Amino acid sequence: MIVSATDIQNNFGKYLQLSQYEEVIITKNGKKTAKLVAYTENEREGRWLVGEGSPSYSPHGIKVTYEEYLKIVEESENRYEYIDGEIFILASPLYPHQKAVKEIFGAFISWFQNKDCEPLVAPFDVTLFRLENEEKINVVQPDILVICDPEKIDEKGKYMGVPALVVEVLSDSTRSRDIVKKLDLYMESGIEEYWVVNPFSAEIYIYVFADNKIEKIFSFKGDDRAQSVAFPGLEVALKQVFTSKRS
Repeated sequence: MIVSATDIQNNFGKYLQLSQYEEVIITKNGKKTAKLVAYTENEREGRWLVGEGSPSYSPHGIKVTYEEYLKIVEESENRYEYIDGEIFILASPLYPHQKAVKEIFGAFISWFQNKDCEPLVAPFDVTLFRLENEEKINVVQPDILVICDPEKIDEKGKYMGVPALVVEVLSDSTRSRDIVKKLDLYMESGIEEYWVVNPFSAEIYIYVFADNKIEKIFSFKGDDRAQSVAFPGLEVALKQVFTSKRS
């Protein structure tokens, strides 16, 4: 991320927090002059070292305005989500996560062939508004989404509609956010159905929403096939989703 010295002076606390996830290059008069990086303590031969260790992806967000979020995203190569005024960095997923996404997305592509709705896969920004507060902007990147309103894609290719169905595959860094914050956001933004895919327990939960509330919850495990309510006939075999790399 590259920011000006003025930005650092005006928003030092926020950039200090962001430096835990990526280095912040500071410029003055258009030239790179300094670098803000995370401090890690490693005791080696009696010395304390300053290094750039592996980033720690905290489940807690950083409070920023929507305008600040846009600026951070523009300046960074990382992926972020923006929920209820907090910005969250998205860590690179591991094999079990990507395996589940691949299998579910593949099943969705096959089932939605020649139908009016279309499945898409992350990274793809979705801008959502809670129905009771349409002034509060949220931007998320569901692992998989199904859109049935392609007319809501603007001339720049940005999607400004509400998906009919979203899928989130849990990981260590997103588990609490997907189960709590995103469940609440998806429920209150008009989405019909939310799949929570848990590679840790090899289970899939499907939440069906109506009138900004959870209407039904279905759980699937073992030899089950996860079955959609919003799209009758759409189903995915759990054995295929959670098959290990070695099996």
